[in-house]
Formats: sequence, structure tokens, C-alpha cells
Amino acid sequence: MARKKVLILCTGNSARSQIAEGLLKHETNQELNVFSAGVEPRPLNPLAVEVMKEIDIDISEQRSKDVAEVFHEPFSWVITVCDSAREKCPIFPGAHVIHWDIKDPQTIEDFRNVRDELKGRVTEFVDTVANS
Repeated sequence: MARKKVLILCTGNSARSQIAEGLLKHETNQELNVFSAGVEPRPLNPLAVEVMKEIDIDISEQRSKDVAEVFHEPFSWVITVCDSAREKCPIFPGAHVIHWDIKDPQTIEDFRNVRDELKGRVTEFVDTVANS
């Protein structure tokens, strides 16, 4: 049976969605096929990599992607992590859309707070949605 697919969508795909991708891959032990992308992609933010290393998750090999790269994929869930991505999100037929409004991090402390908030949301998603 094919693994279910999850897309985490953000504006830049440089921080929030990258962190969420790393957390979801870690939390599900690769049982879900997890992607992240941006509607206006920018390079992976080094602070995102740093705060994930603090909890022993390496996202340094992840790369920022344009949503056009994954548009053809049949996703079970699309999770938007900012209002801008929600507004610009293309339609993914058959996907359940979930919105998490996560603050855009600026400082290292913001990145830690975002990581911790996303960790809670990812755990809740796995417990209530992905396992159903």
C-alpha cells in the first residue's frame, strides 16, 4: 500500500514549512510521504537548521521548492502554515486542507518558539488525523 502524502505549504518554504516537514518525518518515522513547498520559495534559512539540530533532527539536506514542483502529486493532506500560503494555495483535488497560522520567525528565539509550536501541532495531527 502506498504511503499517504502530506504537503506543508508556506510562503517562502525557508523556515516554518521546513521545520514542520522535518518534525513530521521524524514523528511518523517516515510512515508518511512528507513534502514542503512555497508559493514564493526562498533558500532554506540556516536558523531553521540550527534549531532543529538542537532537538537532534537534521534538515540541512532539505531544499526549498516551488509549489509547482509538487502540484501534480495526489496529497491526502495539505497543511498551510501561514495566511499568505492559505490565500495563494492552489487546489489539490481530494486533499484535506488544514491551516495553522504560525508566526514568521525573525530571531533565534522566534525560531525556537515556532519549532516548539509546530512540534505540538504535528503531534496532534499525527495522533488525531494521520492515524485515522
